[in-house]
Amino acid sequence: MSMQVKKEMVWVCKTMWDKGWVASNDGNVSVKIGKDRFLTTPSGISKGFISVKMILEVNCQGKVLKGDAKYKPSSEFALHSHCYQRRADVRAVVHAHPPFSTAFAITKTPLSAFSLIEAVMAFGEVPVAPYALPGTAEVANSIDPFLPSHDAVLLANHGAVTIGNSLMAAFFRMESLELTAKTLAIARLIGKEQRLSPKQIEEILKQQGSGNGNGQTAGIRERKGKKGEQKGTTGTAVDSG
Repeated sequence: MSMQVKKEMVWVCKTMWDKGWVASNDGNVSVKIGKDRFLTTPSGISKGFISVKMILEVNCQGKVLKGDAKYKPSSEFALHSHCYQRRADVRAVVHAHPPFSTAFAITKTPLSAFSLIEAVMAFGEVPVAPYALPGTAEVANSIDPFLPSHDAVLLANHGAVTIGNSLMAAFFRMESLELTAKTLAIARLIGKEQRLSPKQIEEILKQQGSGNGNGQTAGIRERKGKKGEQKGTTGTAVDSG
């Protein structure tokens, strides 16, 4: 099981690198594999050159339990650990610097204008967490207020983090986030953005079985059996249509 998860982590890392979401040693990925047992990418290694043997098994404190001693856990593992501690449903965390999403983070512009149906279904509102120094506990603290009700958060002047009940769910959420940011950026260059009405949003939520009856969209999470949830293996596309 752990070997398969490691292979999936390598695929995610290399795919993010290929897509230009990370450069050099940017980004990190982790997966919860048991009680106080996690797999994490190592620090200081390009995601384009990650291999299975580099993946480390750690506890919630980031102490290495298994793995090559020459590698150290990601410097952002405290951020990942905090996500697992705050949300029992979270099984994976992905942190990257996709250009369009990061541009919204740099300008401190939340993705709170609902214009894309797919964005409403995938993650709802995406807030911007206050600036925090990377690699410190401040990053975890900065996203803390948003974790109970959001599955994607922009990190001011930094990047983005997405969570999910599987690695592929977290990865595809990052993919949807970046496409949404890119599409909105282009739309705003072309002309006036046409936003979905509260009624239209509520209809989307009801169709997905995620509506709470009052038009609020923050806190849309994947649920077991929900249409569009990723349960397959590496490379399986999410059916959100």
